[in-house]
Amino acid sequence: MKMLTTQLSGLLQRIATSEEENIEETSRLLAQAAARQGSIYFATFDEMESIKINAKNAVEPFPSMQEWTKNTELTSVDRVWIITRSCENKEALALAKKLSDEFIPFSVTAAEAADDENQLANLAYTYISLKLSKGLLPTEDGSRIVLPYALSAMFVYEAVKMKLDEILIGE
Repeated sequence: MKMLTTQLSGLLQRIATSEEENIEETSRLLAQAAARQGSIYFATFDEMESIKINAKNAVEPFPSMQEWTKNTELTSVDRVWIITRSCENKEALALAKKLSDEFIPFSVTAAEAADDENQLANLAYTYISLKLSKGLLPTEDGSRIVLPYALSAMFVYEAVKMKLDEILIGE
């Protein structure tokens, strides 16, 4: 338990220090929709659905939040936040390409680093990496276990929401 706590703490610290600017940029991007009577659509995939459920049902709901579906019709004042475990998720990539073609600004949160090979990061207006490339804990056979994608995404969600609330209150 102590090892898990230490590794989780280290992961969250890495996200907080290396992604602080991207979190702030994402908050600003999403605030554009909330400030202009647009909607912030959450497009979540796999276990990241938990982020959307939290955003919608939390004691403090995410401002202007809507669930993205394949039937969602977006306007120029709307923003989309794609949250996925992997930058290689086919549905997330298809959505990103569609949004890019339609000039709808969007942000992406995924495990991988933003680099030249990360097509999702290259399409996004803002990108936040979850800093997860392998399991946090080693096993006796040398493999690694514990991949807390949803937990780290929830941390990012809370950081973005906190900044977004600051921006909207400051208006």
